[in-house]
Amino acid sequence: MKTLLFIYNPRAGKGSIGTHLGDIIDTFTKKGYRVTVYPTQCPGDGEVIARQWSADYDRVVCAGGDGTLDEIVTGIMSAGVKVPIGYLPTGSTNDFARSIGLPRTVKRAAVTASGDRTFICDLGKFNSRFFVYVAAFGLFTDVTYETDQNLKNLFGYTAYLAECVKKLPSIRSIPLRISYDGNVLSDNFLVGLVTNSDSVGGIKALPGPDVKLNDGIFEVMLVRAPDNIREFNLIAPAILDRRIKSDNVICFKCSKLFIESDEPIPWNLDGEFGGMVDRAQIENIREAAEFVV
Repeated sequence: MKTLLFIYNPRAGKGSIGTHLGDIIDTFTKKGYRVTVYPTQCPGDGEVIARQWSADYDRVVCAGGDGTLDEIVTGIMSAGVKVPIGYLPTGSTNDFARSIGLPRTVKRAAVTASGDRTFICDLGKFNSRFFVYVAAFGLFTDVTYETDQNLKNLFGYTAYLAECVKKLPSIRSIPLRISYDGNVLSDNFLVGLVTNSDSVGGIKALPGPDVKLNDGIFEVMLVRAPDNIREFNLIAPAILDRRIKSDNVICFKCSKLFIESDEPIPWNLDGEFGGMVDRAQIENIREAAEFVV
């Protein structure tokens, strides 16, 4: 009999996954799987379980937000295991699930996760860590992991927006040196996104056009600190509509880049705190993971 490890975050999204557990397990069982269920107990728990247990199963399925998915994928990659990964998106934004076209309802997602169709997808490597779809620094990138989980559960994406407003008075630029494909950028930046997704923060326009998730290439967006209010006012429109040009919004594609700062800065990996570092080597690992779609 085929075996399936189901890891779920009971607090993700509105915390309603528990009401669907019976249906989820029944769906997996009817597809011929013997199911082991594990509810995560604390942040980082999913990564540990996936690293220690995934080699013993024919399929690993997780339920939660993008952060939960990040933990499970990181655990599997760290273990060096090749196993199909199913995903039931029950978080607040679920960017990656949108990018690969997963159903939004739990029951339909469970049917998909136990099916036979798969997609081989790129992953990112941030120094020694892995990420699924985004590595980010700067303005507002700490909002996803600093927003209270209870507020996320109650208000979803609106909770993120409220937290962003609170951060506005503390805007500061970061001096960085960014190297990629023989190019070097040295300047002060407000924000940076290194993505492999067609949606970030629930906004499809952010990564830009012509996004492919298995081409070995990142979409990179950097926002340089403006010199005056006129430049500042052009930034948001240029981010959301690439036909609008701003010298402060720099976009390019690459497979590898190196980012240096004078002091450690906080990074966000897949919506969760990725650590404080002053040297970040970010590399696209082409077709590294198999997702069930």
